[in-house]
Amino acid sequence: MDYVHPEFHVDQQVVYPSQGVGKIKAIENRNFKGVQTPYYVIYFEVSDMISMIPVEKAYELGIRPIVSPEEAEEALDFIGEKYDPMPSDWKLRYQLNLDLLKKGSVMDIAAIVRSLYHRSQIKELPIMERKLYDSAKKLMEDEIAFSLSKNHEDVERMIFERLECAASEEGIADYEPEGNIAEPDDGVGNEDGVDPIDPVEESPNE
Repeated sequence: MDYVHPEFHVDQQVVYPSQGVGKIKAIENRNFKGVQTPYYVIYFEVSDMISMIPVEKAYELGIRPIVSPEEAEEALDFIGEKYDPMPSDWKLRYQLNLDLLKKGSVMDIAAIVRSLYHRSQIKELPIMERKLYDSAKKLMEDEIAFSLSKNHEDVERMIFERLECAASEEGIADYEPEGNIAEPDDGVGNEDGVDPIDPVEESPNE
């Protein structure tokens, strides 16, 4: 196996879209099926959990650095802008937003927060969508708080004020999608054995 050079360094704050903002505590080599494989050891303060992520899978799983203050402000402005109506079919809505979560940029997360907040003003969200909204909102709050060096309460207030401003300026409309869509799974899995929903990744056997 070729050596994989780590993109991130120890003590760096990173975003793991399905888990939140964490800090890289170490980069360790573990023996996996007879091969020495480098892993990021990431600690998530909000859940007091540690995930071990193969270095070579980090990009695929959406792990990225904290955004700059300018990008954080852009995301805050975005959720206060005019929004496009979302499908009234919650299954289609859920799948669209789940795809955004997998992509995991700060603007993708902001788009989830904005669309589901405004949908919730029309009708109570189904449980799966509510969980997705809460996760996206928490992730956005955490990242912007780190980026702007603000406390979480201030950032939560900033997000809410912008969402409310957009809601008061725009009418909320929906459209009915054509056809049916299968109900999505309640999770963000992948085919490589590393499940980003589980806060503690399974470590390889020594």
